Amino acid sequence: MSEAEKYAVIGHPIAHSKSPVIHKVFAEQTGENVSYEAIDAAPEELHSAVTRFIALGGRGLNVTVPHKQAIIELMDTLTERAEIAGAVNTVIKLEDGSLCGDNTDGIGLLIDLQDNLGLDLENMRILVLGAGGAARGILATLAELRPEELVIANRTLDKALDIVDEFADIGRIKARSFEELAEADPEVIDLDVDDYIDDESDDESNGYDSDEDGDSGLEFDLVINATSAGLEGTVPPFPGCIIGPDTVCYDLSYSMRETPFITWAKAQGCAAAHQGWGMLIEQAAESFKLWRDIRPDTTEVRKQLPS
Repeated sequence: MSEAEKYAVIGHPIAHSKSPVIHKVFAEQTGENVSYEAIDAAPEELHSAVTRFIALGGRGLNVTVPHKQAIIELMDTLTERAEIAGAVNTVIKLEDGSLCGDNTDGIGLLIDLQDNLGLDLENMRILVLGAGGAARGILATLAELRPEELVIANRTLDKALDIVDEFADIGRIKARSFEELAEADPEVIDLDVDDYIDDESDDESNGYDSDEDGDSGLEFDLVINATSAGLEGTVPPFPGCIIGPDTVCYDLSYSMRETPFITWAKAQGCAAAHQGWGMLIEQAAESFKLWRDIRPDTTEVRKQLPS
């Protein structure tokens, strides 16, 4: 048998990653002769780690926190979706030896939310928490669906506004700080194609209706945690008013136990709370397809991991 072609996931920390297990199942299912390892590389080691892996015959990489934006500097080309996201989670070594950066996070999340969980995203009010590489990887895909409302919230408002500005041509997105979300009648900072618009005087247009019982109407249909809270073991100060009895919560982080965000979301009385296992598996299948030109069936591996 010929030597297996090499693939890996790179991040820091990386010990928690289940990507090697997932890709081992994919390889066995499809009969592809590949190996897959985990590479722990601190930010200052990223360049040398990637260079070494490719020099030793590496054919592709998955990229996880905190490298999804920094690794762009090492790419020779980017796909359109990686360029739009401003983040890379998949690296492909092309036949000419150059490196192409892609991003399968958005499509992976979309498949999990719509196909696996059966959510109708187009009719939802969606809140994304966090404005880092993880949020960038999913926001364009969500915006393209034209949901009823799409809001990105961050501890620092400026970072959220920067992303809204960058994605203005894709879809209408609103930016908030966590502090603004916690206010009873928060100021809505909204971006139209040409300018920022203050919509606080127009309850219908900003989607935050007030009723006679004093309910500020802040509850979202879908709340996605794209912060690193799950890895750090703490939950940022998300206001409980964003969660209602019909809210579905989704954590892009994942763990064999409940992540802090999932524990918090359940305590707020959400309708359902899901870790990011489904997204992890679906984005991995999309990466595998980019590398091997065959998409594995994710059904069995999804059954083997927590929901």
